[in-house]
Amino acid sequence: MTKRIEKQLNKFRYQNQPLNLNLGVLILIGICSFLIVIATFTQFDFNHFILPLNAFSYLGDDLKNPSVMAHFIKHYRYIPQIPVIMFIVALLGRKFGITSILIYILVGLFFAPVFALGGGFKYFFQYGFGYILAYVPAVFFAGSILTSGLTYRNMAQATLVGVLTIHIFGILYMLFIATLQRENASLILGWISAQSGAKILYDLLFGFIAMVLAKYTKKALWVAIG
Repeated sequence: MTKRIEKQLNKFRYQNQPLNLNLGVLILIGICSFLIVIATFTQFDFNHFILPLNAFSYLGDDLKNPSVMAHFIKHYRYIPQIPVIMFIVALLGRKFGITSILIYILVGLFFAPVFALGGGFKYFFQYGFGYILAYVPAVFFAGSILTSGLTYRNMAQATLVGVLTIHIFGILYMLFIATLQRENASLILGWISAQSGAKILYDLLFGFIAMVLAKYTKKALWVAIG
């Protein structure tokens, strides 16, 4: 590694100098917009251990019995949109991150069905559209925290603020649309549970991991586009 490259990397590492707008960054913005589309139609299925509320009632049972163990295993289907948003804000920063998300939203509203349930202007009345709109303020708030550096503490705080912003705004938008359409309370609670129940915990975990990944991706790209 030459001294010039090493100096550039150290400058990025310690001063967190933002990216400058050039052809490389424009290409990266477009790639990140496409990453959101990919995440929208990607689903991960995984199982993990849980401790049910009635766990003590199974103390006398044979834990090798599949029917008993089924109570301790959680099957979850996860769509990684929010971790991708956290990756983008850590990689591109606040300004270019918002640009990437606005491209995704405008394409979905006016050009192509890149949202989970299609696209078009009518998507404003979909229950889940508030979560998509919330990507913009989430990136703004999370990106503001990261302006002082991509430290693990900053990334943890930015993930917390970003994820909660998306879910709070998404829930409020959902309630607004449901009120307009006069939906019953059970349907509304079902939507909130599905979109912002346990998913918040997964978004926090995978969102932080995505930010860490973006930190080292940014270091690798710095010499080329910084």
